[in-house]
Amino acid sequence: QVQVVESGGGLVQAGGSLRLSCAVSGDILSIDAMGWYRQTPGKHRDLVAATTTTITSGTRITYADSVKGRFTISRDTANYTVYLQMNRLKPEDTPVYYCAAEINPMDGSTLRGWGQGTQVTVSS
Repeated sequence: QVQVVESGGGLVQAGGSLRLSCAVSGDILSIDAMGWYRQTPGKHRDLVAATTTTITSGTRITYADSVKGRFTISRDTANYTVYLQMNRLKPEDTPVYYCAAEINPMDGSTLRGWGQGTQVTVSS
């Protein structure tokens, strides 16, 4: 069984910073990609940032245009953990943030695991 657990959300004033963490645990063989999404009620869940590692292409990092230059994603590969450092936060950065991981469990399957979500609230 695989678990994805986020932490680090909270309330912050505009211009402030927060750091989100996400840890994946369980019977894991490897993780191909880890990333962060966010979702406002009634809207789609949108990609914020993702990091993908492959043997042929190395590590590739992707950011949504709205967070480039303000957010930084980093990954602790050995510990199946990914972080999202969020700086210069704006009120529109407010939604629930979800961690996702493309996981290869020990049983040979492949699955996308989602965390339960962590609320980020940016006050103006």
